[in-house]
Amino acid sequence: MSAATLFPKPLPAGGTIGVAAPASPQDARSEVLRGIEWWEAHGYRVKLAEGVYDRDDFVAGDARSRAADLTALFADPEVDVVQTLQGGHGSAQTIPHIDFDVVAANPKPFVGYSDITSLHLAFLHHTGLATVYGNGLVGVGDPQTTAFTRERLLAVLNGKAEAEIPRDPDDPYVRAVGGGKVTAPLVGGCLWLVMQTLGTPWEIDLEGAIFFFEDVKAPPYYIDGQLTQLRHAGKLDGVVGVVVGEMKDCDWGDQRQASDWARSRSLEDVLEERLAPLGVPVLYKLPLGHGKHLASLPLGVRYTLDADRRTLALEEPPFRA
Repeated sequence: MSAATLFPKPLPAGGTIGVAAPASPQDARSEVLRGIEWWEAHGYRVKLAEGVYDRDDFVAGDARSRAADLTALFADPEVDVVQTLQGGHGSAQTIPHIDFDVVAANPKPFVGYSDITSLHLAFLHHTGLATVYGNGLVGVGDPQTTAFTRERLLAVLNGKAEAEIPRDPDDPYVRAVGGGKVTAPLVGGCLWLVMQTLGTPWEIDLEGAIFFFEDVKAPPYYIDGQLTQLRHAGKLDGVVGVVVGEMKDCDWGDQRQASDWARSRSLEDVLEERLAPLGVPVLYKLPLGHGKHLASLPLGVRYTLDADRRTLALEEPPFRA
């Protein structure tokens, strides 16, 4: 499934944010408290899942418990939005243990990014739920998170964001790798996590879709290999457009230990070679990913990708009253 069929209500004034930790744990309690205080300062309540503070090496507790926390927040009538603590690692471990019937019966805006890509794709596959690629609780509380990022998240969740995805306020340049215009549902996330869905029941479906991806600290030869695998797997055959978000520290110059052979081709060289032959509109460098600014992005809903004007605009609301 590439198009959402289930649409939650937007975040109401004074609503409650339920927070679960399906991936990596917090490093310090203040990370959680900062996020809570940010939401409270904007007039909202925060309800933490039972296992938010759990730790099991690089994940926040065992997979069944993390899945149970997610399911419980969807079932909780007090919770209006389900936000993840953060990304990191381990979200995919929870998928076999989530009660998707509960999620489908209680649709709510679901927010997270990076490792949370696994859950976005699983929710879309199993329930048709439209979700939001945006900061977790730790992210909104991080002192380095920009006002642009925070304000965009609030606007999206409140159903008041402008249709056109904003450009990076520090560097508004956006490049078209392939021209044209198309309107279609947009799906994807962090490329490394997208690859991990291949061969699973919730494998990404890109037929008739705009494929969105971003990544961090993945050198050009990684990206080349991943896009090559997607092409060999037939996943790019039905794509009608591509949006490449911010590729943070993904060029050879960003990898200080890269060998000479690895820097003979730039990231843009790879994007041109692997994406331009698709013959579809391709846009690169909107603030969607691990960079300084993150423009929260609804997933599973229709957008118009106009590579000639270098714009991406929402065509249907991700939330419904």
